[in-house]
Amino acid sequence: MTGVRDVPAELLIEKTAEKLKSMDAIYVPKWAPYVKTGIHREKKPVDPEWWYTRTAAILRKVYIHGPIGVMRLSAMFGGRVDRGSKRYHPARGSRSIIQTGLIQLENAGFVVKDGKKGRRITPEGQRLLDNLSYEIMKELVNKRPELKKYLSKK
Repeated sequence: MTGVRDVPAELLIEKTAEKLKSMDAIYVPKWAPYVKTGIHREKKPVDPEWWYTRTAAILRKVYIHGPIGVMRLSAMFGGRVDRGSKRYHPARGSRSIIQTGLIQLENAGFVVKDGKKGRRITPEGQRLLDNLSYEIMKELVNKRPELKKYLSKK
């Protein structure tokens, strides 16, 4: 069966973001055009549709690593802080962006709280990502027929 790990992450996140744009539960907050995505960034995101991309990336991370909490996700979305002539240090990504994205994904029914362990994916969220990864794999097989052995759906 074709799964999330079988397709390139960039293609899956892009296709999932397009799907999330059409849903009412996922929307861009009022403050989103003015924020940086972490202290390691100097400017806000250039892409005006960055919210959907980040929410799709959060959904994929919860699918692969779940159950997972906000702090671990912020470490995954973090980067290196430029401290001038001193060495770089790791920095976490914005926890507010991740928290708001997870709440929206919960309202959409793709993610659910798992006690104190964090968030985990629901069957609806798993179905969404698996179906999108299957579509992506079909497109990849059309371009490269030798990948046909990986295209199976149960």
